[in-house]
Amino acid sequence: MDITLDFDVNVALSHYLSDPSTVPTPEADGGLVDCEEDPESLTGGLVNSVLNPIVDAIAENPKALTRSSTFDSLQFLLKCAPTSLKSQQNYPNEPESELFQLSRSTSLLPSHSLSKILDVIVSGLSTEAEIIHNELESDEQDAIQHHKQLLEMYGFLLQWAICAVETKAAEKPASGAPARGRGAGKGGKSKPAVKDGSWDSTNQLQSALETMCKVLKLKLGKVFMTTSERDTFVGLFTRTVYLVFESEKRTKTTAIKMHAFKVLCMAVKHHGHAFGAQTSIIQNLSYFEHLSEPMAEFLQILSEQYDYPQLADEVLRELSIKEFNSNDSKGPKSIASFIIKLSELAPRLVIKQMTLLAKQLDSEAYTLRCAVIEVCGNLISDLSKQDERGENYKTQINGFFDILEERFLDINPYCRCRTIQVLMKLFDLEQKFPKRRQVAAELATRSLEDKSSNVRRNAIKLLGKLVSTHPFSVMHGGQLSHKDWDGRLQAVEAELNSLKPPVGSPGLAERSGAADATIDEALLDDATVLEDQTTPTITEEQQQAALSKIAEDAATSELMTRLQLTRKYYTEAIRFIEVLHEATSIVCQLLSSKNKSEVIEAVDFFVVIDAYKVETARTAIRRMLRLIWTKGNSDEGKGVQTHLIDCYKGLFFDAPDSFNENDGSNYVARNMISLTFGATPAELTSLEQLLSTMMKAGHVSELVIAKLWQVYGVQKKDISKNQRRGAVMVLGMLALADPEIVVREMETMLRIGLGNLGRADLGLAKYTCIALRRINPSGRQAKESTNTVSKLLNDHAVLVKLAAITEIDSASKEWFGAAEQAVAAIYALSKHPDTLCSEILRRKTKHVFQQRTVTPPPEEVSMGDEEGAISTPAPEEKDKPQNGSFALSQLLFLVGHIGIKQIVHLELCELDFKRRKAEKEKDKVPTPSPQKAAISADQDELDLIGGTTEDDFTEAIAHIRERELLYGEKSLLSNFGPLVTEICSNNTAYKNRDLQAAATLCMAKLMCVSSEYCEKNLPLLITILERSQDPIIRSNVVIALGDMAVCFNHLIDENTDFLYRRLKDNDASVKRTCLLTLTFLILAGQVKVKGQLGEMAKCLEDSDRRIADLSKMFFTELATKDNAVYNHFVDMFSLLSAEKDLEEDALKRIIKFLSSFIEKDRYAKQLADKLAARLERCESERQWNDVAYALSLLQHKNEDIQKTISAGFRVIQAAA
Repeated sequence: MDITLDFDVNVALSHYLSDPSTVPTPEADGGLVDCEEDPESLTGGLVNSVLNPIVDAIAENPKALTRSSTFDSLQFLLKCAPTSLKSQQNYPNEPESELFQLSRSTSLLPSHSLSKILDVIVSGLSTEAEIIHNELESDEQDAIQHHKQLLEMYGFLLQWAICAVETKAAEKPASGAPARGRGAGKGGKSKPAVKDGSWDSTNQLQSALETMCKVLKLKLGKVFMTTSERDTFVGLFTRTVYLVFESEKRTKTTAIKMHAFKVLCMAVKHHGHAFGAQTSIIQNLSYFEHLSEPMAEFLQILSEQYDYPQLADEVLRELSIKEFNSNDSKGPKSIASFIIKLSELAPRLVIKQMTLLAKQLDSEAYTLRCAVIEVCGNLISDLSKQDERGENYKTQINGFFDILEERFLDINPYCRCRTIQVLMKLFDLEQKFPKRRQVAAELATRSLEDKSSNVRRNAIKLLGKLVSTHPFSVMHGGQLSHKDWDGRLQAVEAELNSLKPPVGSPGLAERSGAADATIDEALLDDATVLEDQTTPTITEEQQQAALSKIAEDAATSELMTRLQLTRKYYTEAIRFIEVLHEATSIVCQLLSSKNKSEVIEAVDFFVVIDAYKVETARTAIRRMLRLIWTKGNSDEGKGVQTHLIDCYKGLFFDAPDSFNENDGSNYVARNMISLTFGATPAELTSLEQLLSTMMKAGHVSELVIAKLWQVYGVQKKDISKNQRRGAVMVLGMLALADPEIVVREMETMLRIGLGNLGRADLGLAKYTCIALRRINPSGRQAKESTNTVSKLLNDHAVLVKLAAITEIDSASKEWFGAAEQAVAAIYALSKHPDTLCSEILRRKTKHVFQQRTVTPPPEEVSMGDEEGAISTPAPEEKDKPQNGSFALSQLLFLVGHIGIKQIVHLELCELDFKRRKAEKEKDKVPTPSPQKAAISADQDELDLIGGTTEDDFTEAIAHIRERELLYGEKSLLSNFGPLVTEICSNNTAYKNRDLQAAATLCMAKLMCVSSEYCEKNLPLLITILERSQDPIIRSNVVIALGDMAVCFNHLIDENTDFLYRRLKDNDASVKRTCLLTLTFLILAGQVKVKGQLGEMAKCLEDSDRRIADLSKMFFTELATKDNAVYNHFVDMFSLLSAEKDLEEDALKRIIKFLSSFIEKDRYAKQLADKLAARLERCESERQWNDVAYALSLLQHKNEDIQKTISAGFRVIQAAA
């Protein structure tokens, strides 16, 4: 049989790599050759009839492969299986044979046949390797050339077979569906498809890789005489391994991956494959993302197990100088993952090339910069864990830390984030790096103001990590209270000062100072004389004294050294705490961030620093309360609320596990009360929402509520005002969710808050009234509440006590708050609050005037037919003592507040009428046959009003409000309208500041009742707004005008200029109140904007940060309303550019902010045209510059405008 002696592996590879179908197979089995034009005749039986003899022959002797028929038959069969996917094929020509044309798209060779071919090649190669090994051991060199050719033939076929196997494995998912389709059309062909689909070549591939390792263990230098021949042969194996690595599935199989590594390691270590491996690794990293980590593992194994670190060095060198296109994201990402993984697995390999890798910090690809940053962290981590530390250990660690600290200023936020994340990992290590911690804390604090929310969020995390792992827990338990640490530092300083010898005393201080003194020449002369060197004799006692003195000095010196170290330790701790204090104030601002994850991180940070007793934590935790209002439309919003509640539960409402139920309830109740101490009204409102939400969710136990009532109701023992107040405040808040809390303990409230204790402490009375109001919630709470407590009659004990609160004779300003809430509670609880309030006003009026009337007044002002004549001696008012003015202030306050409450009461009556009428009409439909078994009083009322239409009722209510309350013959309030007008218009006669404030407030409230009264007194109110010296009065008038704009828009709309003027008020509180009022009115559409928005725009540059922020918020919201900023831009610009007091830079900042809301090109062009028309009319260069700057901010793309601007400002002088 013919022997193939002229097999040339280079020629064969040339054909195979170009197009496998072009590999010549002239001696293939005749049956196979016939199938070239008839692919259907290539059946499993034919293939087996050809393969079986080949298998037997090679099993008997691996040299059987050298027969030309055997080798060509195997090559022919392999040509029937594709070696690459259809999408990856790029062959120069189509094969002439129909069989090979079909084999390019699908495998015509059954899986079991391909499996058999792979088995026979692997077994033959394995046997041949054993034969060569034995011959090389016995130094039989005669058949070496023959073995060389046989090895090349087996290697070539093995590469081809594995390539076909891998292609089949890759195409299985895609070919599954077509296989079923073909099976449906041709019944007999579905079974092989299923059989093919079940073939797993993993074990065979593993066996093939083991055989490659067996071959590479041979001394191939004796088989292949030249290096090129050996490299070609080794390339057959390594090319196969790299092909296997291209499959992500294969790299996840540990056994295959480790065998593949072994093949490559042996090829590199023993057979000169280093350069080829370097090239392949770089290519793999560029084209296959999944190979980044496996390639790092390969280099680690090669270095550690095969002692060949040179390849890793060369790869890192090449990567360090590699440059990437700015559009290439895949390459840098893969290389970054590789470098990071290698630094984790073999940091000592990377550290040698770190100088070169650091060049990638200048790369445009941020992923590579991120990689170098993480590598620095991994290297620091490795160096810190080393037992043997070299001379340059500290230098290296400091160098890497320096790189990390520099990266805090990287231009890309991802790099800045990665730096912070790396530092977080490092500060979890056992080694603390105290100096670097301080720097990191300062840098993290700076990063809290980063423009990227991701960076800010990670900076908060880093600060939290620095606190939780701080190095100051060695002494004093690790708490971070500035006060405690400062006290310790002062104590150490005092101790050090006590150890220092006093000035002028002999000893160490004197000797240390002697070095700086002028040297005596005579002393030097004496010291050189030999006779002077004789030492005088010292007695034993002197020796003992000297020794004890030396020991004492040594002990003192040692103590001083220890104290100095302690002082340094305390100083560093205080520096760290001060940074935390600075950071806390910034993180507080981040609670308002739009990024909810950032808000959650801020909340967690405050919880952490509170656990370490940082003083600023408590203030921050109070600020957190506002988060309860976070909109819950999204999961993020709900997440913030839920997280806040969880944090507050952990901080205040979860008792320690060691406490029993009673102690735990005491703990929770005490904490709840403490939350009210020193809280602002805004914080109390937020706390109310938080506690009511927790109550609804069932987080507050009945025992805690009982404890709160105990604190509120205790009489036997004196407790602080704040504690009792806090208890009723919390109970009122909880009652929002469950009014029964108050209903059950009404007797206690009558006895305490509305009894003697309440009369003595008006603040307690005020919060008791608020709690009582919860029995019948109003507004939004009324819609959510299911409570149906009926209204009380006016002779009920609660209402009698509430009325008594308003009549308390007190000079305290707390009376106003108590009276306000008492009136509100009366209107919430009473069935006929107007009757009761009329009685209150009568009694209060008599009390105010009668006790101070000495002589009969010359004039009387009628208070109505229902009451006696009451005098108001106007001329004598100015002579009244201070307490008289204060009492009159209280009366006017009640009048104004009752007037407002009466309006609300009328509106509620109207709503109630409409509701009851709608319910009655609804009940008529389903029950046509009336049932009159039991008819309630309410139904009787409905029968009375059944014939009344809603419009009639509404008109009646409007008439009462407009004509009856302030102008009715029997109206009580009608007597006070002229009184407050008189007081307000004669501020020189009635000089008392409190009286003027109360009178103005009362008049403003009454103006909200009747449009006639409003129109009559509006000029007076505006005059007060313009001329009053009291900022409180001005603020109240601004708010009142806002309310009137809602009630009587037609009256206020013409006078809005007076409101806008308050934006220039000298007092910041008035300005802020005005801005808030206008914000509400404009955004709610209550007033028409007539070019005054420029005044609000000027507030963007206000020196008060809160006013500037409010203004920004206003324009941000306004921008969402139908192009409002665009519509008013020109008017605002005109007003701003004409403002002489506004600096040019400030104007530019305002215009830049406003122009950011002009987003659509169409609006930008129209606006640019309007502004460009002004350029010719500019009278000064400043005006021209302002217009030009505004145009530069708009995307108009108008060449004519550009030319006009380029020409610059020109002065045109008219001819004389």
